[in-house]
Amino acid sequence: MDAVDRITLTGVRAVGFHGVYPDEKRDGQEFVVDADLHLPLRRAAETDDVVDTVHYGELAERLVAVVEGEPVDLIETLAQRLADEVLTDRRVETVTITVHKPKAPITVPFGDVSVTITRGRS
Repeated sequence: MDAVDRITLTGVRAVGFHGVYPDEKRDGQEFVVDADLHLPLRRAAETDDVVDTVHYGELAERLVAVVEGEPVDLIETLAQRLADEVLTDRRVETVTITVHKPKAPITVPFGDVSVTITRGRS
């Protein structure tokens, strides 16, 4: 049995129009996404061919498209949409997605707010 390998992509930035408040949906703000994919990478290592792995440049573009896509109220919902997008690649067994909302409308000083979810194949 192959060990579960990982591809990790961190700090993908995109402007989205997600949030509960009308000004968030009107003005938009930056979101930052981290994705940690678990999948077998033995074949890619053997063939040395990008077609045998998840192309992380294309993955980053897909994540940005989700963030820039249809607005939602909660970053929990956005995280689920991102996980669903990653799992369209049948090679990915599980994915952990973190969505950071560094400019969230919080009335006290803070560094970041994020939601992290892990999803896999049913």
